[in-house]
Amino acid sequence: MLSSYQDRVLTCKDCGTQFVFTAGEQEFYASRGLMHAPGRCPSCRSARKARLGSDSQSVGADGGYRRERSQREMHPAVCSNCGKDTLVPFLPRGDKPVYCSACFEQVRSYR
Repeated sequence: MLSSYQDRVLTCKDCGTQFVFTAGEQEFYASRGLMHAPGRCPSCRSARKARLGSDSQSVGADGGYRRERSQREMHPAVCSNCGKDTLVPFLPRGDKPVYCSACFEQVRSYR
């Protein structure tokens, strides 16, 4: 199968050097739903990741970096659809419906 991607030369927004955004990298980005080309060359990307520190990131099983999420604060609510008590990761304001997980999946599938 032929790829519709072609190597592109990009300019790093940090150091100004040109680098190649390969067809394979473009396919990988597209497979992950990433819509924008990288703005930094590989060296600057690595330096930036190191600068961010290992305390806020960890290396995943595939070698990629993952941000560690802090525990979300959950708030009690009553589902607007089924009336069941539930916990949601936001403070309900009262002007919009709030759904339990099961009802939210149903509502989301209609959109």
